[in-house]
Amino acid sequence: MRLLYTLAWWLALPLVLARLWLRGRQEPGYRQHWGERLGFYGRRPTSATDTIWLHAVSVGETRAAEPLIDALLAAWPACRIVLTHMTPTGRATGKSLFARHGARLVQSYLPYDTGAMPARFIRHFAPRICILMETEVWPNLIHQCNRYKVPVVLANARLSQRSLGKAQRLGKLIADAARGITLVAAQTQDDADRVRQLGVQDVVVTGSIKFDVVVPEAALATGAWLRGAIGTRPVLLCASTREGEEQLILDALTRASLPANALLLIVPRHPQRFDEVEKLVLAQGLAMQRRSGLGQDGVVAAGTQVLLGDSMGEMFAYYAACDCAFVGGSLLPLGGQNLIEPAALGKPVLIGPHTFNFALVTEQAIAAGGAALVADADALMAQAAALLQDPARLAAMGEKALAFASQHRGATPRTIAAIQPLLPA
Repeated sequence: MRLLYTLAWWLALPLVLARLWLRGRQEPGYRQHWGERLGFYGRRPTSATDTIWLHAVSVGETRAAEPLIDALLAAWPACRIVLTHMTPTGRATGKSLFARHGARLVQSYLPYDTGAMPARFIRHFAPRICILMETEVWPNLIHQCNRYKVPVVLANARLSQRSLGKAQRLGKLIADAARGITLVAAQTQDDADRVRQLGVQDVVVTGSIKFDVVVPEAALATGAWLRGAIGTRPVLLCASTREGEEQLILDALTRASLPANALLLIVPRHPQRFDEVEKLVLAQGLAMQRRSGLGQDGVVAAGTQVLLGDSMGEMFAYYAACDCAFVGGSLLPLGGQNLIEPAALGKPVLIGPHTFNFALVTEQAIAAGGAALVADADALMAQAAALLQDPARLAAMGEKALAFASQHRGATPRTIAAIQPLLPA
């Protein structure tokens, strides 16, 4: 089965590269560092420093990995980390987050899973361990790690019932890959139970590392500056929205009974969609500004109805600047996004009905009183209107969100303890 999978990769490679080139029209980063994606890295480093390899596919996983990366570098001071990504936005996020570590952290794209390419990566960097964040399972990568005696850890692992079903339909390919994983550190007991059904032998429950993320002071400062540019107007943030959701939100906005001076702040999840979302807003006849147009001394005009968050790496700042946050990817059946970040900033959280990627944490946040489920975009606007017009209720819900986020910290040291036997003292 793996041979057929490998053949499929080689046959698809020209199409994959063509897609990279086409995506590069909107995101130039896709046209850079192609050698890394193909497993070519130039001269091998002469340093004898032990290497920890950590893979974080894109922005969300990279930000989630921050506490773990800091803890790994502290626990193994003689080691360096090679941090791999699949997307330019993930790489840019990593560069911004981890510049403080200097030469102890090296970035690269993950090579395509052809077999030969991951093998070249392993021979070049000689990692002592491979740590995959959340849901990344690559059969040939795992096979090559097993071949070169590199332990494979799936950290902060989550596996929805839907994803389990998809994996099981792939049969022996995924079953063999699962058996090649040395250790899984799962977010919840349900995640652990589903991972075991795939055939992984060693599974521990550590909780979600995302609860351990530390909000950067720079992000808080940017959030305070943005709030100053907005003024005292109530702000509803719709964060990490996905294709199709913005239209639903804008349609509902025209029917909503939000405070007359309320500002809708929309931050699409994917930067290539910023211009598209701007067109949707203007098509509704709404007055809008873009974050990128504010400059350092800019002001959000009193007549502006929609502010488009068209910047990368500022999600914490957007959360800090809002009064109430809706977490996108949940109005449509896309699985939802991470609600821990707004909760950690003490913001009331609204979330749609489709949260299968974050089911337990969503249930827990709702039960704690820090989040509320909305059935659709109209219900979102109704809930937001009720909160923004009731300061006492808004503040109480924000306090409950912060308490919820605080009480679930501690996954990072539990993950480090689980990994420790697999790395040199």
